Amino acid sequence: MALEDKNRAAIREFGLSTLSVNNRNTVFVITAIIILAGMVAYQAMPKAAFPDLVMPTIYVGTPYPGNSPADIEKLITRPLEKEINTISGVEKISSTCIQGYSTIIVEFDFEMDPSKALTKVKDAVDRAKSNKDIPSDLPADPNIFEVDFAAMPIMNINLSGDFSIEQLKEYGEYLEDKIEPLSDISKVDIRGVQEKEVKIDVNVHKMEAVELSFQDVENAIAFENMSISGGDILVDELNRTVRVTGEFTSIEEINNVIVKREKFDIVYLKDIANVSFDFEQRQSYAREFQKPVVMLDVVKRVGANLILTSEAINVIIEEAKASEFPENLQISITNDLSDMTRSQVNNLENSIISGVILVVIVLLFFLGLRNAMFVGVAIPLSMFMAFMILNSLGVTLNIMVLFSLILALGMLVDNGIVVVENIYRLMDEGFPPVLAAKKGVGEVALPIITSTATTLAAFISLAFWPGIMGEFMKWLPVTLMIVLGSSLFVALVINPVLTAVWMRPGAEHLQKSKTTKNAVKVLGASALFYLIGTFTAANLLLALGLIMLLNGHVLNPAAGFFQARIIPALDRRYKTFLHFVLSGRKPIGFFIGTIGLLIFSFILLFIFTPQVEFFPVNEPKYVNVFIQKAIGTDIESTNETTQEIEAVISELLTKYNDTTNVHGERKIDNYLVSSLIAQVGEGTSDPKQGMSFGNTPHMGRVQVSFVEFKDRRGVSTQTVLEDIREVVRYKYPGVQITADKDPVGPPQGKAINIEVIGDDYDSLIVFADKMKSFINSRNIPGIEELKLDVETGKPELIIEIDRAKARRLNLSSGQIGSAIRTAVFGKEVSKYKEGEDDYPIMVRFDESFRNNIETLMNQRITFRDQLTGKISQVPVSAVASARKTTTYSAVKR
Repeated sequence: MALEDKNRAAIREFGLSTLSVNNRNTVFVITAIIILAGMVAYQAMPKAAFPDLVMPTIYVGTPYPGNSPADIEKLITRPLEKEINTISGVEKISSTCIQGYSTIIVEFDFEMDPSKALTKVKDAVDRAKSNKDIPSDLPADPNIFEVDFAAMPIMNINLSGDFSIEQLKEYGEYLEDKIEPLSDISKVDIRGVQEKEVKIDVNVHKMEAVELSFQDVENAIAFENMSISGGDILVDELNRTVRVTGEFTSIEEINNVIVKREKFDIVYLKDIANVSFDFEQRQSYAREFQKPVVMLDVVKRVGANLILTSEAINVIIEEAKASEFPENLQISITNDLSDMTRSQVNNLENSIISGVILVVIVLLFFLGLRNAMFVGVAIPLSMFMAFMILNSLGVTLNIMVLFSLILALGMLVDNGIVVVENIYRLMDEGFPPVLAAKKGVGEVALPIITSTATTLAAFISLAFWPGIMGEFMKWLPVTLMIVLGSSLFVALVINPVLTAVWMRPGAEHLQKSKTTKNAVKVLGASALFYLIGTFTAANLLLALGLIMLLNGHVLNPAAGFFQARIIPALDRRYKTFLHFVLSGRKPIGFFIGTIGLLIFSFILLFIFTPQVEFFPVNEPKYVNVFIQKAIGTDIESTNETTQEIEAVISELLTKYNDTTNVHGERKIDNYLVSSLIAQVGEGTSDPKQGMSFGNTPHMGRVQVSFVEFKDRRGVSTQTVLEDIREVVRYKYPGVQITADKDPVGPPQGKAINIEVIGDDYDSLIVFADKMKSFINSRNIPGIEELKLDVETGKPELIIEIDRAKARRLNLSSGQIGSAIRTAVFGKEVSKYKEGEDDYPIMVRFDESFRNNIETLMNQRITFRDQLTGKISQVPVSAVASARKTTTYSAVKR
């Protein structure tokens, strides 16, 4: 029944929607721009695993090899902290002092610009250096840089095979030279290799016999190995630069350096020391499937497209395998973050397509296909508009953005359904299409705006979450606000125009032959888009074509039956139910019953309290087995233990082997595990324990990387993790073994951290150990492991100087300490050049003397007496004594 004109005029309009209907051509142009620009923005948006976190956090790392944690704290950390603490805007200073290394992390207020924070910290460190608050003989200046949470390896490239480490290193350096120039790559680090050095291993007895000191050896080498500019001379009206070249070109030249000349006696370096060009002392081991491996850590730049970067790297590797590398060189890629990102992007595309299909199918039964499509287009149009805005803001398509987009999918059609259904109702009542579009939106505009605003209000609080978690989570509300705001724009601006032009009330009568022809045309367009590589548009057109076929032959007849029979029946039953509920005193009873149901739900929630976890338990992509022996353990011993555990895990994984015959040869492949990597020494600490620096010869790690989920043949990697824990647990006395999976979500430490703060570090450790024992004694359910972040029992040899004796013999503490440090740790006295590479020249005791306490204490400190001018030699044992003790592994502040 048509409404009277005065009743029609009484229905208000919404200005923006009326404007869009009156300027439909402009809206069509805007729609085309949104589609094209949205597709371009989607392709251009950098794909990343996690959001690029920008936090004003500065790292200060200072090496001072050979010093204990307590000495590092006193000599370096405290003076630097004192200067840094004067900087305005500092929120927190935390430091860790380990053997030979000081680490200071300076956290600023979030309002502080990271570049300004970096400048301020550098100035503070420079003040400490100029005031001579820190030692002047540091081997290198403090390393100061901004902590970039996005600068994590995006993949590990592993090179292995029947090759020497030097050969593998050459292949790794070739890939490094090819990958680093990529615009999206920040750097490539090579691990698992040993650097070379020139070793000058001094025979202490021969050196003492000719009355030489370490300083004499250092001076002789340094003055022989140098190039000096002599200025310019004018010759034949040409200015020529004079340069004296005296750098070593061979090891033989170093052997023949004269270290002492008295009368006719000449002492060469080779007379008192063994000179060799060899690898440094081993600080790490690396293996893949129990074979030596060289690993490349590829680090991307902020804002880089992870998927495109990964594809470019894979192209480089394939080209190198085809033209540069031998066939038996094995190259594997592990921890590739692009796999997860690619999967998430595919899930988003599939969710958009399935969302459109399901929305159209559901609405088809109520509104018909044509009218259902008006609502269905809200999903891709809202997404394209969101991509435009996000890309203009410089946002990467990361896990949080993708999660937000998928979360918003179900809400994108809410506004469109309300608008389209109301316009459809008015048309069915007799309104002309244009007027129905204007009036239909006018009736519901304010309610849907309010509804969208209340939905967004529920998420806005997440945008103010403080700390690193807040920086990670803020993209959830930001993305939702953009997407839902886009859906509101589509509902108020685009949907009214589409309905005014193409909506027709009443049941649709389709000709099956015509529908089939149109569907074939759409499928042909889909094939064309597949050929040019625009897969999102191709998938949408494919879905549309299939729906047209399905609609013409199945859904349209079913929809006609539904509208003619089911909807009227539902209306009648609903009216009957409302009449029953609203009659007499029943509304009061239903209201009280609703309140009672709410209270009952709270009671159930209290009785059956759900388990709370910030991120859900995931099926591991890889498993890490962390191995920790007693601190002070030699790296060779740790390596032996790691090899044993590596073999046990490898044996456990053999049940997932496949045996095939290739050209008559039996080949064994593991269908579940993509790589098994073992590391010992550097880079083996648990990342949940925080940043770790320095050498860790007592620690090892075995990493098991699994294939993609679809290739696992139904095997649960969580079960594999439990099996690994079972086979390594309690079988290695004195070895602490932890098996854990890859973390999900933002960077986070342990679930619960208890900090004990005080002035006396020794007392703190005792108290913390008592607290640990007390908590363990309570057997609290859910605690898997309880440990201190500082290890005690680190072996130490204390050399105590008798200052009175030293003064009588004209020796200073500095002379004694320098002699012992050079003898044990060594001292870099110059550089040896070979090609474009520089190698340190290290002077120290020969290994047979270096690890002998008696020889160390009986070495003679040789010096020239300033009063008599004669050379004196004083044994260290004459002015100092040695005692064995234990200490802690680190000092944390």
